[in-house]
Amino acid sequence: MYRPTLVALLVLLCSSPLVNGGKVLVYPVDGSHWINMNVLIEELHSRGHEITVLRSPDSWYIKPESLHYKSITTKSPGGFDKDQFGSFVTTMLNLRRNGASVWTRLSLEYELVEQFYQMHKMTLQMLGEMFEDTKLMESFHNAKYDLVLTDPAVGAGVLLSHRLGLPLVLNVRWTVQGEGHHAIAPSPLSYVPIPGAELTDKMTFPQRVKNILFYFFTCFQMWYVTDSNYIQFVNRYFGKDVHYMELFQAADIWLMRNDFTFEFPRPTMPNIVYMAGFQCKPSKPLSTELEDFVQSSGEHGIIVMTLGTLVAKLPEDIAEDIAAAFAQLPQKVIWRYNGKRPSTLGNNTLLLDWLPQNDLLGHPKTRVFVAHGGTNGIQEAIYHGVPLVGLPLMFDQQDNLFRMQARGVAEVLDIGTLNKDNFLDALKKVLYEPTHREKMKTLSNLHRDQPMKPLDRAMFWIEFVMRNKGAPHLRTESYKMSKIQYYSIDVVAFLFACVLLVFTIFIYTVMFLWRRVICRSKVKRE
Repeated sequence: MYRPTLVALLVLLCSSPLVNGGKVLVYPVDGSHWINMNVLIEELHSRGHEITVLRSPDSWYIKPESLHYKSITTKSPGGFDKDQFGSFVTTMLNLRRNGASVWTRLSLEYELVEQFYQMHKMTLQMLGEMFEDTKLMESFHNAKYDLVLTDPAVGAGVLLSHRLGLPLVLNVRWTVQGEGHHAIAPSPLSYVPIPGAELTDKMTFPQRVKNILFYFFTCFQMWYVTDSNYIQFVNRYFGKDVHYMELFQAADIWLMRNDFTFEFPRPTMPNIVYMAGFQCKPSKPLSTELEDFVQSSGEHGIIVMTLGTLVAKLPEDIAEDIAAAFAQLPQKVIWRYNGKRPSTLGNNTLLLDWLPQNDLLGHPKTRVFVAHGGTNGIQEAIYHGVPLVGLPLMFDQQDNLFRMQARGVAEVLDIGTLNKDNFLDALKKVLYEPTHREKMKTLSNLHRDQPMKPLDRAMFWIEFVMRNKGAPHLRTESYKMSKIQYYSIDVVAFLFACVLLVFTIFIYTVMFLWRRVICRSKVKRE
């Protein structure tokens, strides 16, 4: 009777070195980015690791207390004030409704660029105060963290990890310079589209011209938003010979929040680990009230609508058109909406302040997901095989939904021109034309057909960095090169000079010999 107990104790003793917890310092980004970072934090905590989260006093999603981590709240704000973001969202919506003119597009881009500029400026001000706080920095050193886990959409976590001399793991889709791949992997503009250009990897000549123009526009954004903020800061704290992007590119592991069911085929690097859908999981049973509502839809099924964490309500006339379109369908609708109740709302539509998105998308009666195009929502739709009707509002949402539309699994509408008729038409296409659902099921099968779960893969590589104190063998040296060295311009120039020298010597030799021959022939004739 003691043998099973002894065996169990032996197994525990043998496995104890494998579950020794590490210490992880997390610098997250607020909003929807925090939702996926928190998934990693909870999983690390469940594996016995000790997590410390840095948060600013103006955080609205990152709570100061949690069962899964302890927090350190900075003294100054980090540029994530909830009210400020709310007014920014309202401004962006109003601008989009002014039409599709060139002036409207420029106004949208200006507002977006200015918002990012101010956010990075405030973040670096906060980080500078942290660097100057001797006691705080000493406490970081004394804590003996094993690594820093950060989202490089803002640069504070990257800079802090280098200041502390700690290994660095990125939870990344975007860096301060744009889409993550463009910062670390070769990205030929002939077949790698610039985000926002709404192009695929199969480009005609005019489309390649458009891609180049978007690249130059992106370079201008980087100059105004990031260079103007980060160059001076990095020169002050890391030296004038260090470029801020070198610190990003020196990260040990890039946990990329997408994969090639979403991304077009492109070059990658050995330290990029794809973990698209790591936050997705099988659906859980709905509450009794919600399940009864879903079941009441019968054979028609349900439509789920939510516009993400930043948009709780819409302009009243848009909400009225959306509600009127829903009312004309036989499907039941579950709509996350906190605004004024539309007068056109039908009996088939249920308004909720919050909804269990993953559980609803995984329900067998869900037919369509009406979404704003955030990465988290799109990946959950792919995971559960639910086609989309897209209403992009800002940031990367238009580009995300374009990729889904290019794969034939989404219909995308402009919120500025949305009305009852075009919204109803888009819903009917996705509901009744089987190709959308069939293609999304194919995409879902491709996404799920993996040797291990994306979250387990992410955990392996985070713990790999802890065990090995980094992963320098996976990092390319290309980030240390200048553009002249990277593109071998100096080598081409040297070889061209050599060829030119040989050609010049050959010409002069021929001319010399020719003159000798001419001179000899003249002498003979005389």
